[in-house]
Amino acid sequence: MTYTQWFIFFLVVQVLHFLGTWKLYVKAGRKAWEAAVPVYNGIVLMQIINRPKWWIILLFIPIVNLLMFPVIWIETIRTFGYYKKTDSLLAIVTLGLYIFYINYATDAKYNANRSLKPRSEMGEWVSSITFAIIAATLVHTYFMQPFTIPTSSLEKSLLVGDYLFVSKFHYGARVPSTVIAAPMVHDSLPLTGLPSYLKKPQLPYTRLPGLQEIKNNDIVCFNWPADSLATMWGDNSGKFTYKPVDKKTNYVKRSVGIAGDSLEMKDGYFYINGKKNELPYRAKLQFYYTFECKEPISQTSFPKFLLSKERTGVYKILTEYWENDKVQIAIKENGSLSKIGQDSLYTEVAGGINPEFARKIKMINVENKININLTEEEVDRLEKYPLTKSVTKINHGADNAIFPHVKELGWSQDNFGPIYIPKAGATVKLDTESLPFYEQIIKNYEYNDLVINGDDIFINGEKVDSYTFQQDYFYLVGDNRHNSLDARYWGYVPFDHVLGKPVMVWFSWDADAPSFGAKLKSIRWDRMFTTVHGDGEPVSYRYLVLALIALYIGWSFYKSKKKA
Repeated sequence: MTYTQWFIFFLVVQVLHFLGTWKLYVKAGRKAWEAAVPVYNGIVLMQIINRPKWWIILLFIPIVNLLMFPVIWIETIRTFGYYKKTDSLLAIVTLGLYIFYINYATDAKYNANRSLKPRSEMGEWVSSITFAIIAATLVHTYFMQPFTIPTSSLEKSLLVGDYLFVSKFHYGARVPSTVIAAPMVHDSLPLTGLPSYLKKPQLPYTRLPGLQEIKNNDIVCFNWPADSLATMWGDNSGKFTYKPVDKKTNYVKRSVGIAGDSLEMKDGYFYINGKKNELPYRAKLQFYYTFECKEPISQTSFPKFLLSKERTGVYKILTEYWENDKVQIAIKENGSLSKIGQDSLYTEVAGGINPEFARKIKMINVENKININLTEEEVDRLEKYPLTKSVTKINHGADNAIFPHVKELGWSQDNFGPIYIPKAGATVKLDTESLPFYEQIIKNYEYNDLVINGDDIFINGEKVDSYTFQQDYFYLVGDNRHNSLDARYWGYVPFDHVLGKPVMVWFSWDADAPSFGAKLKSIRWDRMFTTVHGDGEPVSYRYLVLALIALYIGWSFYKSKKKA
């Protein structure tokens, strides 16, 4: 829906409000016309039901207003003597239209001095829970949102099992475009797998002013642009599911390239505007290396200090198989392999593969080699290991899965570019060669009608040879370069997909521990209440936070005892 359509909807709601309440306004000693003036009628209604005028603000905040409207309906009918649970239920089920019945079909009496205290313990409990949810939803949506790290793409900076606070206000809080949704859940209802939202109506994209802009190497939380999964994680159905921007899966990556940059990757390292990218101290790049041992790899020969590291096998496959297009298609369907060497008979490959498929094409396991995901410091240590014969960094070959998915470019996840990161207001030349870089921006992110007829390009029915971008874009990648699904595969991230800036790790444990008891034992106390960004080693503020919590509990207990 456009802003004009929303304004018309707002006026319709105002008319319904007037028709459904004007007699009640009169019974409360007000004028009938006061029920018809937008916003002012709400202020008057707050006076009638003896509630704070600032509640009106909450009625205009998406998601929060879904909780506030039922509260206002119930408060209104109770002010005119309708206290029964049936009355409250009817007010909610009819979306407030039950007030029409009270307005026209009853002799409702205005009670200006009614008690605002709930009449039962259950009522008090429901009231407290309702306003706790409203407050939490307000904070969650516009100020600070909890976030979990599910993958190792930023390993070393952020670990699997880290629980973050993501600031919405650093880059400006994004007003939810999905206006009908369950509070404080993402795209599905817990334990059900059912969608937590309605796809329509939608608000136009709106963002509040922020404190800062995204800078190179900032860690950013965002909605995955390519998301079409039914649920945020774990959907393997393969079915396409349309999702609004704010309900796409949450991701967190490092913003290597920002709007206006020219970006290139050489041997796994980024170059920004021709200069090698210098990462912050806390960032630790990881690549897969082939470790060649002097003897067959076993529990005794494998380096103990690398037991927790991600690793994959090394295999030999007949070169005639490897160079067969049909076999290559089958390999991609059964795993992921990268070429690391070749002779006249065999091609040496690294990665993971379905064991049954491997036997079918007669792949041979190389007993004295294994691929390990390592930082530079770990590589240095491994090279000094007594049984090490060689440590060789993997450099992947050309892959059509790399954005913009043009085979002729010969780009790989380790070598590609240069590529321009679009900036709002910048204009680029459009032709059949440049179009693959910007096609999804024009169609999917900036909502234009794009038609290609031979060498001619038409946008919204008009033939064009250039395009001007409407918003900024970013290139977001993981530090775990050989184990990260990132912008190298899906391309640019629009600014309207940016969710916020991770600012603090408030809790951390090993999410892959086999049991809850093992998880408790794996709590990383030194990571609790550490900042995400900053120079030097992370510092935990857990003792300060725990002290503040203890002071608050003590003060609350003292106040309660003093009142008693």
